[in-house]
Amino acid sequence: MRSAQRTGPAGPTDSADDRALVRDSALVWLAGGIVGVSFGAVAVGGGLPLWVPVLMSVVVYAGAAQFSAIGVLFAGGGPAAAVAAGLLLNTRTAAFSLAVAEIIGTGRVSRFLGAHLVTDETVAFALAEPDPARRRRAFWIVGLGLYAVWNLGVLAGALAGGALGDTDRYGLDAAFPAVLAALVLPSLRTDATVRRCALLGAGLALAVTPAVPAGMPVLLALAGLFAHRHRVASGAAV
Repeated sequence: MRSAQRTGPAGPTDSADDRALVRDSALVWLAGGIVGVSFGAVAVGGGLPLWVPVLMSVVVYAGAAQFSAIGVLFAGGGPAAAVAAGLLLNTRTAAFSLAVAEIIGTGRVSRFLGAHLVTDETVAFALAEPDPARRRRAFWIVGLGLYAVWNLGVLAGALAGGALGDTDRYGLDAAFPAVLAALVLPSLRTDATVRRCALLGAGLALAVTPAVPAGMPVLLALAGLFAHRHRVASGAAV
């Protein structure tokens, strides 16, 4: 529950912040919808019934992991292999969940629903905010909007079926990486520690890309955070 101060003079400010957040989130929602259309079209075009990608998107809600799962199925793998591939690719969200555990809230319902909305984008927007209250609003506004748009996109793509043809030729897979790069650029410009962590993580990801399954380079790039840990430890020693 908000305090009287939050519903008084601060109310218009909160509304303005929320409108600005919605405006900034629109690009991420658009990218999510486009990639969702691609997933729905690929799934149905590959022979899956319409309800499969739709139900998967509602229940699983993990874009890259969903693409990986249907890729395994189309390659002849069984359901167990598809689930294993999706779980492996989505392992990185465990680290993300730790970063936003306090932001989501303490109630059981909040934690259950919030855990379902943990994605690269919601975490990036939430952690970019300067105070806990704004971080929580950012997480829920971006998360709920992206969830809705993603599922609508998947439904639209599934209904279109194979009419879109080969979705790879549209370059839709580049939409999310481009948005995330735009989100982190300000921090890279202003914080030398963030730059060191990012360079170490990016270098490691590029080095292992030829040798590990898709999605693993992103997970291994988290090792770049050791640069920040080392800096903190050095500062404490001083």
